[in-house]
Order: sequence, then structure tokens, then C-alpha cells
Amino acid sequence: MSAFRVQLKKVVDDSYDIETGFGLANSLVHDLQNGLVGKTKRIAVITDTTVKDLYASKIMENLLHAGFSCDLFAFEAGEMSKTRKTKERIEDAMLEAGYRRDCCVLAIGGGVVTDLAGFLAGTFGRGVPFLNYATTLLAAADASIGGKTAVDTPLATNLIGMFHQPKKVYIDLETWKTLPARQLASGMAETIKHACLASAEFFEYLEENIDAVWAFDKDVCAHIAEENCKIKYSVVMKDERESGLREILNLGHTVGRAIETESDYRLLHGEAVSIGLAAQAALAVRLGYLSKKEQERVTALLEKAKLPTAIPSYIDKEKLVQKLYTDKKVRDGKLRFVVQKGIGDIVEFENGVFAAPIEEDLARSIILEMPVKEIGIK
Repeated sequence: MSAFRVQLKKVVDDSYDIETGFGLANSLVHDLQNGLVGKTKRIAVITDTTVKDLYASKIMENLLHAGFSCDLFAFEAGEMSKTRKTKERIEDAMLEAGYRRDCCVLAIGGGVVTDLAGFLAGTFGRGVPFLNYATTLLAAADASIGGKTAVDTPLATNLIGMFHQPKKVYIDLETWKTLPARQLASGMAETIKHACLASAEFFEYLEENIDAVWAFDKDVCAHIAEENCKIKYSVVMKDERESGLREILNLGHTVGRAIETESDYRLLHGEAVSIGLAAQAALAVRLGYLSKKEQERVTALLEKAKLPTAIPSYIDKEKLVQKLYTDKKVRDGKLRFVVQKGIGDIVEFENGVFAAPIEEDLARSIILEMPVKEIGIK
């Protein structure tokens, strides 16, 4: 009998740039020509059926013209496509087309695309580099940055995935002009979440300027994108793997993700998160961390952003309570919530602990007291 210890200590630099601007396709091509992913010339462009015609096909043409070898892999737009089956189908198509470890993945689209493509890149050939070209406010605010990649399951969203950091993120604000108003609103939910947990000043800015987003005011859109990046990365840089602090980015998501699944994805992600933010604000009031006036400001801002704050009438509230247990923050069978502290701060329950156990009866009472409306019918 013998034993041998394998020493595998790593020091890895996963740093990368986030470029924000209007019309970044040429910048992407320039970066690739100048070695952003080394000598790689084979690029798998992954997108959805909506973004394919709007942006992805043209960007791929530019890459081909610049001398890169590319193929476009598109899947049906929508959260329902963010599955293991879709990932498998694209992987098989890439293998059939001759893609191996000497390739790069370019995700062009919103959060569904960047989540799925990033997860695929992390497992294809045991890991290949990837880039995110974000075309929605939701992706710009959250999904395209941070390195969390995943697919959904019938039980809940984002339960299967991995941390895999992109080589660079491009936030093309020009693409926001082609977003339906509902998609813009969905992205504003994650934006308001960031303000709630980290910046009273940004919250006030949104209260004063949120209408300008729908008018595509360049200065307002650019400021919102920059603040989202700054707030998210002030957290991610301290806790890349969500061992503690990064859980605060789940503000509103315990109820939000449960509602998203229970709605059978009739609600967009941001719409579900918005309802979750309203729920956590009510919880924060009950626990004494938020005043009634502050709760009203949170709800008012969400509604000003054209977001729902009531539970859809077709969702059974008791089933929703049970669905909360599929949340990734659950520990030892106990529900855990991130809780807002005033406007622009978060509760630290203990040193380095930002999600606290909440009794099911309390969670149930919050949900039962929330208003019900006819919403989320696509």
C-alpha cells in the first residue's frame, strides 16, 4: 500500500477588458487580428435566431473578410433554448464541422446566448477561449460579465454550469436600438438591482433619468452600462467563485428565479427578478433593514422601468414557496435570502456572510401578501 500526493498549485490571471461603445464590430476584428486569442484562426460564432440576422451574420462576414475561418451556429431565441440539449446539438455540429481545441467561441447576443456559449466553451475540448459580444441591456448589465455560465433544467434555472471567464467583453450600445421595450425593461431590472445593493447615488440617477433609456440617450445609456460594470466587478474581483460576497448579486433572485421557472418562461428573466426585488424589499421591511418609504421608492422605480412588481395570476403561490428550495443558496434544506439595507447597501449578517436563513413561514407570508396581476403573457 502506498500514497503519492499530487501537487497542483495554480496561479491564474483571468483578467480581461470590457469595452463599451457604439458599433464595436470593427474593434472586435481588430483585437482578434492583434492576438486577443493568440494564433487562433478558427472561430465558432454562436447566436440565436433573432440576433443572427440583426448582427451576427454581418460580424461573421467581417471576420471572414479579415482572414478568419468561421461558422455560424444559431439556436431558437428564448430562455426555453438554454438547455443541455441545445448545448449538445451545437457541440455535435462543431465537431462535425471539424472544430477541435484550436478554436475560439464568439457569443453574439443576450444573456441566453452568453450563458450557453460560455458554458459550451468551458467544456469543449476541455476548455477553449471565448468572447462575449453583448447585444442586450440584460447581457450588458449582468450575463455577459463575471464568468458565470450555465444552462437551465426543468427543475430550475442555471443549476448546471461553471465559472469560465471570457477573454474580452464587448458591450455594443448601438444594439439597444433594436431591442423591444420589454427587453429593455428586462435589462433595467438587473440595473436597478445593482443600484439597490451598492449605490444610492446611482439609484437616484435612475430615478431621474430612466425615461431617457427608451429614448436611447447616448450619455445615459453609456453611464448605465459603465455603472453596471463598475458595481458588478467591485464584487466579482473580490469573490470570483461566489464563496461569500458575490452572493449579494443574487439580490431578488431567490423569489425571482422561482417565479421565472413557475411562469414556464412566460416572464423574461428581468421581469421575474423585478418581482423578486419587490419581494425582498418587503422582507427587508419586515426584518427592519428597510423603511416603508424606501420600499416604496424601490417599487416605484421598478414600475417606472415598466417592470412588474406583482405575482402573475397564473402562478400558484404555495407552489412558488416550494420552488424557492431549488435556489442555489439553499443550505442544509434552509432557505437563504440576500437582504437590502436601505438604498445602496446590503446586509452583512456575519463577517463575510451575506445570505441569511429565512424560515419558510416568513417567506410564505411575504409571498401571500404580494399583489396578484394578469402579467407575463407573450
